[in-house]
Amino acid sequence: MRLFIAEKPSVAKAIAEALGVTSKGDGYIECGTDKITWCFGHMLEQAEPDEYTPDDVPRNSNGKKIWRIEELPIIPETWILRPKDDAKKQLAVIGKLIKEAGEIVNAGDPDREGQLLVDEVLHHFKANKPTRRFWVSAQDTVTVKRGLAALKENNTYHGWADAARGRARADWLIGMNLSRAYTLRAQRGGSRALLTVGRVQTPTLALVVNRDREIEAFKPVPYHTIRAAIQHEGGTFMAAWKAKEDQAGLDSEGRLVDTAVADALVASVKGQPGSIAEYKQEAKKQNQPLAFALSDITVLASNKYGYSAEDVLNTCQSLYETHKLTSYPRTDCAYLPESQHADAANVLDAVKHVNPELASLVDAADPRIKSKTWNDSKITAHHGIVPTMQKGSKAGLSERERNIYELIVRAYIAQFYPLHEYMQTTVGVDVAGETFAASGKVVTKNGWRDVYDQVDEDADKEQDDSDSQRLPAMKQGDGVTCTDAARKDSKTKPPQRFTEGTLTRAMENIHKFVADAEHKKMLREGDGIGTSATRASILAELKRREFLETKGKQIISTTLGRSVIDALPEVVKSPVLTALYERMLKGIEQGTAELAAFITKQEAFIRDQVTKANTGAVTIAGGKEAAPVSTLHKCMACGTGLSRRPSKKKGHFWWGCSNYPGCKQTYPDLKGRPDYSKGRSGPADSTTDKE
Repeated sequence: MRLFIAEKPSVAKAIAEALGVTSKGDGYIECGTDKITWCFGHMLEQAEPDEYTPDDVPRNSNGKKIWRIEELPIIPETWILRPKDDAKKQLAVIGKLIKEAGEIVNAGDPDREGQLLVDEVLHHFKANKPTRRFWVSAQDTVTVKRGLAALKENNTYHGWADAARGRARADWLIGMNLSRAYTLRAQRGGSRALLTVGRVQTPTLALVVNRDREIEAFKPVPYHTIRAAIQHEGGTFMAAWKAKEDQAGLDSEGRLVDTAVADALVASVKGQPGSIAEYKQEAKKQNQPLAFALSDITVLASNKYGYSAEDVLNTCQSLYETHKLTSYPRTDCAYLPESQHADAANVLDAVKHVNPELASLVDAADPRIKSKTWNDSKITAHHGIVPTMQKGSKAGLSERERNIYELIVRAYIAQFYPLHEYMQTTVGVDVAGETFAASGKVVTKNGWRDVYDQVDEDADKEQDDSDSQRLPAMKQGDGVTCTDAARKDSKTKPPQRFTEGTLTRAMENIHKFVADAEHKKMLREGDGIGTSATRASILAELKRREFLETKGKQIISTTLGRSVIDALPEVVKSPVLTALYERMLKGIEQGTAELAAFITKQEAFIRDQVTKANTGAVTIAGGKEAAPVSTLHKCMACGTGLSRRPSKKKGHFWWGCSNYPGCKQTYPDLKGRPDYSKGRSGPADSTTDKE
């Protein structure tokens, strides 16, 4: 019997439909001599720190060991994985089927985590049977059948599993150790805030904090621009003044800041004759836009609809997994495999079936056109997000799913429209010894832009009117007259606040936020911080922790988030360090680096950081402040001193363990003392009356 182990039920169902279902069992499907079962994502999880710390560490009423600096760092000698509580039943089904199988097929999603989560199950059951790998990026029947006909050896992807394993262990080491170390340090400074630290989370938070502070510290600089109306026998056009190399009145950035100089320039050219010093016309073509990587569609959907990164990912996931209308979404590649170009007519036909409103655009498309998006040499683990050949209906889609689907579809349809063509004209004008420049663009063939119900992308940019005007026919040496000129007063603008889309892009292009030339080059060649599969969840966690908050489409740092960044050392919040980790994981994936060496470096780093965190205290603003710790009243659960805190009910108090969040024991207040007879385990920041 051949056993397929899919990452999730939807994938198992897609495989079963391609093979032909003969019967269904409890937790599996039979297809002739094949059986298909499934996981629910990761079935196993990293053991809690309590399993690695000494047995004599005091426990709270929940049975959890309290947090103490003397147990840090917590570094497992042997890493332990435990079955998740909600996965035990299905895990038992998989274990039974593994015993019966003669061959196993890993049908995890086509990425690191998909490889690892099935490999972990195989290792858990000590499976040593021949194992193959099913690897596809879409769940439509045609793609699934192709994948079934092209199974590879599972150990071909051993590096992918090790990279995911290394990521999980590194995240555990940093998160469990440094979150505890800095939370305990903050407690010494009188805070009850939980300071979570993450390998990618913390540098991402630092990006927003730094941007917000840059905006708040920004001081606008006034400057001037000069524009002139230039009259030619063929017509009048607008041109912008260009400074000479030795121009007076400029600041260090080349801006004209001297008002007197600006006014003198205006007076010197107004009404004066001049000539065309340069005239250049060039026919240009613009390629079709690439398909979407996840970050691309996140930015577009954030800007257009205000969707969060998590919203976009979840919507793309449902279009892929539930509706099977689009391909695998967690991709960092925008190119498409050349073999799929032959499917274009069928995909376009399916698109018309899903959304008949796009029929006219589909009918005008030419499936024979092969854009630069189709390029095997550019494909990484996954290709760009595209529609599939599934003939569904948009009636079953939510508004968000319809919007995201249409973005994906339009990008695909655009591949089968001609290039966008236009005539670009640039003009240089001399007037009274001053230089003016103008440019114009005339579209000669709209091409793929017909697919988009939007104006030319250039119109979204801040440009002078002269950049989009239609210029008269001219030639070098023609005479002109400056009929008018004017000074325009402007001020420099602060950088824009992040949106979830632009923050996702910043994580991807982290090299733009690094000054050191060597590090910038290294990061430019890498994949930024986080991955296409993790960035949305990182932003969601930062908001859940109240380190970040959204205001409209903008995402800004809170007082608590800023305090966390201020409390942490530069090395922890540096994008250089986290990007280096990602690069090392990529090496493990590709077989050029070893997992053991990566973990050894992580352990040394953690030991050093815990030592540094265990010195002094830190003040945290925006979080919950700690009440004074009693030397007389101790927690019955862990022996740590209690703190008396005011209840939301005026005039009432309650007692909580000062070791929160390591211990969450609470007691009602009884005439200024804890009532030990009514103690209970609960959140130390409870909003209910404890009396």
